[in-house]
Amino acid sequence: MTSLDDLPIRDDLRGLTPYGAPQLEVPVRLNVNENAYRVPEAVALDIVQEVARALPEANRYPDREFDALRASFAAYLGHGVAPEQIWAGNGSNEVLQHVLQAFGGPGRSLLSFTPTYSMYPLLARGVGMEWIGVPRGEGFTIPPEAVRAAIEEHDPDVVFLCAPNNPTGTAIPLETVRAAAEAARGIVLVDEAYAEFAHDRSQTALSLLDEHPRLLVSRTMSKAFAFAGIRVGYLAAHPAVVDALRLVRLPYHLSAITQAAAVAALRHADEMLSRVDALRAQRDRIVDELAALGYEPYPSDANFVLVGGVADPRATFEALLARGILVRDVGLPGTLRITAGTEAETTALLEAMAALSGAGSAAE
Repeated sequence: MTSLDDLPIRDDLRGLTPYGAPQLEVPVRLNVNENAYRVPEAVALDIVQEVARALPEANRYPDREFDALRASFAAYLGHGVAPEQIWAGNGSNEVLQHVLQAFGGPGRSLLSFTPTYSMYPLLARGVGMEWIGVPRGEGFTIPPEAVRAAIEEHDPDVVFLCAPNNPTGTAIPLETVRAAAEAARGIVLVDEAYAEFAHDRSQTALSLLDEHPRLLVSRTMSKAFAFAGIRVGYLAAHPAVVDALRLVRLPYHLSAITQAAAVAALRHADEMLSRVDALRAQRDRIVDELAALGYEPYPSDANFVLVGGVADPRATFEALLARGILVRDVGLPGTLRITAGTEAETTALLEAMAALSGAGSAAE
């Protein structure tokens, strides 16, 4: 029987593991940073109606430039962002892939600060470019001077800054973003997939776009808009950057159905962000209550918490799973990553963690 090793795949892909996390049917799923709330019924109805209006024209290719969606994203983002500065794709991962296809490739390098989103090195290798991971400082922070030093040392073609960072939840101050944009000769992309969950939403790299034409800010609808199953990501950048991304996109890459659904969802931004506020409260509750139990949760600006002080992450993961609670072991020693859920889901998680702590098998 033919196996992967028998196929003539590229040498630089041999031995790699595909990205993925367990997809298990359990009562409480807190492992992949999804929005715990379903799309509200009224919002879902509006989306369905918008999709229904698009369906009769499904025999035609969709709007290649997705003009209505770009206008909706620009209005949502504010900060003076214009529609011609918007790009979108099937999830933010496709948008990041477009960026590396346009500005990366063989003989070029992507730099980021580790630990960070595990897709970055996979995306880099997918286009044949070098991956450079620079360790973060104490508490997973990235001071401006550290960014400047790393960029001066490695001279990367592309820099990715995950803000807030996954899997640590760490915020990145605008001073650090500005330092990267000033030091880099190439592209600097700030991945703000979790920006809506930040304690201070005004601290976004969108405010720096006018100063730096090679600065890009990516977002997603998967988290704040509970659209993980629809797959819509986007970025804001200088119009010339958007022109570059057109060179590498597949023809008609955003379906008419996707465009219609996203435009309708964006009309309900205020309602969706109210759900985000509820999740932020549960995130902070996880931090406060697990700290009181003797764990060491890291400060988070995302919809999840990286919890330190876990004596045996694998045993704790299995013990929680046995109670119907799925979290994520991201491979950082002594930690587990826990997504903020509904109030009921958070209560179940905290009660289970308290029981494990009391049993002396989880917290150090």
